[in-house]
Amino acid sequence: MTTHKSRLTPPVQAGGKLNIFERYLTLWVGLCIVAGVALGRVAPGLAVALDAASVYQVSIPIAVCLFFMMYPIMVKIDFSQARRAARTPKPVLLTLGVNWLVKPFTMVVLAQFFLGQVFQPWLQGTELLRGNEVSLANSYVAGAILLGIAPCTAMVLMWGYLSYSNQGHTLVMVAVNSLAMLFLYAPLGRWLLAASDLEVPWQTIGLSVLIYVGLPLVAGMSSRHWILKHRGRQWFEQVFLKWLSPMAVLALLATLVLLFALKGDLIVQNPLHIVLIAIPLFLQTNVIFLITYAIAQKWGLTYEDAAPAALIGASNHFEVAIATAVMLFGLNSGAALATVVGVLIEVPVMLMLVEFCKRTAFWFPRDPAKATLPDPRCARSLM
Repeated sequence: MTTHKSRLTPPVQAGGKLNIFERYLTLWVGLCIVAGVALGRVAPGLAVALDAASVYQVSIPIAVCLFFMMYPIMVKIDFSQARRAARTPKPVLLTLGVNWLVKPFTMVVLAQFFLGQVFQPWLQGTELLRGNEVSLANSYVAGAILLGIAPCTAMVLMWGYLSYSNQGHTLVMVAVNSLAMLFLYAPLGRWLLAASDLEVPWQTIGLSVLIYVGLPLVAGMSSRHWILKHRGRQWFEQVFLKWLSPMAVLALLATLVLLFALKGDLIVQNPLHIVLIAIPLFLQTNVIFLITYAIAQKWGLTYEDAAPAALIGASNHFEVAIATAVMLFGLNSGAALATVVGVLIEVPVMLMLVEFCKRTAFWFPRDPAKATLPDPRCARSLM
């Protein structure tokens, strides 16, 4: 590694705090598993009836939950900042390249290797996906693929804040990746699923992206513009977002309760499945983070730009993955369950990587002028 004068910079301290929903998301998901399994046992017909209320294979209750899961994320993004990418393109090119040219294929390899081969003896069974009988292992692979091709555009803003990253550039990368997802997610997802012997019609996956990405995206952009114009930025940030922020997590948790209500029997009978699905997802997160972090170091990026690029690559937009899996394969599919496992491990793994970023900041040159937060303090001084 190149030696920099900034190597003397000590580890940095976290720059912010997660709210109660974000901090304990893994706990809430665990409680949803319990609540969902209990609901499936006590009222087995309720979740099925809700899932059956659909139009053109789109479950109305789930669509409502998933819209309110996505809208709070989209309304926070200032897409006008995407124009800044032309002035400092390296971090944006890095995150785009990793998210769309590397990450999807490493996910396919890891999912097929572990779920499709190594763990297959413990993943016996079949289920119907879009009228075709497939192995349970392949269904889990499908969910892992949908998760692996969805770059994070939501909580990465918090990961960047916690790691003292350049928040302005983080917003740019989030905006660019959100727009890229609108055009790339459907064709890439269909191609990779087909390569894994899971045929999905263009219309279905295209419609899922339009409903679960396009609609919240348009609603978020238009309502953000209207609110800023008529109520002002202070009201938007201090009142509207404060009221809106818990909505995304609450909608996510409501969706998960329904999902686990339908998958309760499988979980009770095979709790090992959750652990086995988590292994390739955990490895994928760490492999992509290290690849991106290493490239950023070789390219000479500052820590403030390298950290968010690596964190965006490592994390997943599990809301889109869950929504797409539910629409493509159904709320009670193994594919949907696999995407939920991604939620289960996301927060603790990403917090671990944030800590790794802070402790390895001295690997990179520092540019405090680009940071939007106060200068970080030495973590050792707090010990």
